[in-house]
Amino acid sequence: MMFTLLLAAAIVPAGQAFDCTPTAVWDGDGPIWCAEGPHIRLSGIATREMDGTCRPGHPCPAADPIAARDHLVRLLGDRGGVRPTGHVIVVGPVMRCRSAGSAGGNRTAAFCTSPRSGDISCAMVRDGYAAKWDRYWKGHRCQ
Repeated sequence: MMFTLLLAAAIVPAGQAFDCTPTAVWDGDGPIWCAEGPHIRLSGIATREMDGTCRPGHPCPAADPIAARDHLVRLLGDRGGVRPTGHVIVVGPVMRCRSAGSAGGNRTAAFCTSPRSGDISCAMVRDGYAAKWDRYWKGHRCQ
């Protein structure tokens, strides 16, 4: 059982493509919990923390953190309630993601595309809920 838990929390190696069926979201840039195991921190963007602050050295968008989180949930699927941890439950289609490597802790940084709404990082910036973070955008292109 411990091996299964370690596997579920493993970081997807940089450059590797993988599927993510979103099951829960914490805030506007993640983590997004995937049924397949990874916890995704969306690459190339930053949103406010849930308490409304911005971390030092991070871009700081004007958007309210709850509005940003709720917009991300709508981009991913339908809201299915809230877990006791505060994570919003998401019921949505499988996304295709490409890992940018570790995002700290047990999170994988990734750009993800959903059949529901296209490139998630691009949509969050385009819709005004996230700031583009040039340091991690690394030439990513929005279609």
